[in-house]
Amino acid sequence: MFDPNRSNDVKRLNRPFTKRRLGRLMLVVGVATFVGVLSIDLVDVGREGGIGPVQAIVLAGCVLVAVVGATLIPLGDRPA
Repeated sequence: MFDPNRSNDVKRLNRPFTKRRLGRLMLVVGVATFVGVLSIDLVDVGREGGIGPVQAIVLAGCVLVAVVGATLIPLGDRPA
């Protein structure tokens, strides 16, 4: 439970969101979304045509988010 008089609770709430955390979050979201889009295409077997133009754009965006996230991870614990 949150107690405003305890300094540990306040410190925990005031910690900055670091570049490493942001990078890890972006990497996980990018990879998970990429896998999700591909798995939707694989599960929908009855449909013909493969990956469409919108799916290709989404996949490219997922790769971009994952790459940007991977480049943020080595920047360390500086605030984002």
